[in-house]
Amino acid sequence: MGSDSDWRVMSDASQALTDFGIPHEVEVVSAHRTPDKLMSYGREARSRGIRAIIAGAGGAAHLPGMLASVTAVPVVGVPVPLAYLDGMDSLLSIVQMPAGIPVATVSIGGARNAGILAARILGTSDAAIADRVEAYARDLEQQVEQKNQRLKDSL
Repeated sequence: MGSDSDWRVMSDASQALTDFGIPHEVEVVSAHRTPDKLMSYGREARSRGIRAIIAGAGGAAHLPGMLASVTAVPVVGVPVPLAYLDGMDSLLSIVQMPAGIPVATVSIGGARNAGILAARILGTSDAAIADRVEAYARDLEQQVEQKNQRLKDSL
């Protein structure tokens, strides 16, 4: 994440990864305040065994795109809402990437979905993770059916 203040949003991505049993790291890497750290983090990610990066940033939100520009590892961007513009500035900064530098982008504050998307990406080459993602989807389906029944019972 671009700042430790982003943790209020990004902790949901970490929790999702934990829920799926996926080891991960949490790091503050600022595109503007620590550009050398950003470059080395991105360039070394693949060789360190990182298979997906979730990058959350607010405001100008250059972190996800800059990471995507220096690594072949898939990057999932999370627009972090700040006090002004409600995160629309972050969303547009992350989603409007130039051709050739894709960043998968979730909704403003959608860190949990970023964690789930990363799990799905990892599940393409890890059957155990894919099984947990499928079980999660079945659980969501059951939750909807239970909610539907509660609603019908209340009528």
